Amino acid sequence: MTNHQSSQSLGQQGEDLALKFLQTKGLQLEQRNYRSRFGEIDLIMQDSEHIVFVEVRLRSSNDFGGALSSVDRRKQRKLIKCAQQYMMTEQTPLGFRFDVIAISPSTPQHEIQWITNAFDEF
Repeated sequence: MTNHQSSQSLGQQGEDLALKFLQTKGLQLEQRNYRSRFGEIDLIMQDSEHIVFVEVRLRSSNDFGGALSSVDRRKQRKLIKCAQQYMMTEQTPLGFRFDVIAISPSTPQHEIQWITNAFDEF
């Protein structure tokens, strides 16, 4: 397996964990791996009041600050543009927010940190 393939399967594993976690919290999946010319959103979920754009970060180690610190301003801007594209095509009366699911390695299970309203449009 190449390094690219292993990071893809690691990302897939993280998305699977995040999806199951959010579903246990009452959110419903709208779309997975939404792509636009601006980038990709890992999970688009819905709760009673919001469309929730979820960035999933899973790291095999906590080196370089771990999963959460990897969602920098540049990544946020890409997510915002991608979400705006989604909101233009999907006419919905709901508000929206950006959440981050940070999954850190621990034994025997991964530790999941859910940050709601992790950042906003501005």
